[in-house]
Amino acid sequence: MARAFFDDPPFVWILRSPTTRERRLRRFFLTCLRADALGREQVAVVEVARSGERLVGGAIWYPPSHWPPAQRGGWAALAGYVRAFGRRLGPATALVQTMARVHPHQPHWYLAYIGVEPDWQGRGVGSALLRSRLAICDEELADAYLESSKLANVPLYQHFGFQPTGVVPAPSGAPPITAMSRPAPAR
Repeated sequence: MARAFFDDPPFVWILRSPTTRERRLRRFFLTCLRADALGREQVAVVEVARSGERLVGGAIWYPPSHWPPAQRGGWAALAGYVRAFGRRLGPATALVQTMARVHPHQPHWYLAYIGVEPDWQGRGVGSALLRSRLAICDEELADAYLESSKLANVPLYQHFGFQPTGVVPAPSGAPPITAMSRPAPAR
């Protein structure tokens, strides 16, 4: 995920030094997974695409009624986020808070992160990851929601039924982030 998000506009804005960005992103995703996602029944789903034994993509989804996630890592999670963002913890927190203000309140599957190894981008890995969870959304007649941090990805998400609902009112200087929703299929 760190390599997949290395050129992601919000992370570039927060983690300005390219020499430390990948290491800091690894710390961020490790903390995020430990504090929010892994080891919890029905609180988060981590999906992985593999090529042989090489991890090439992943998606972190939160099921309906499990957003925002309850941080279970406590001080250890806070320490992990401080190590990840350092002096940029304030802008990172401000961005997350603005995203939370426009997050839908009705039950939905939330795609928090989806990333593909750079060498594998454009080969259908992200589409396969999306299809697998959206099939469950359709079976459950559940809405889905995401924020697209790259404008170039908006058409991909639209192909899968997501529609822009607005631009997240980001802090000054932060890049635009497009909020997108996918309604549950009709019965």
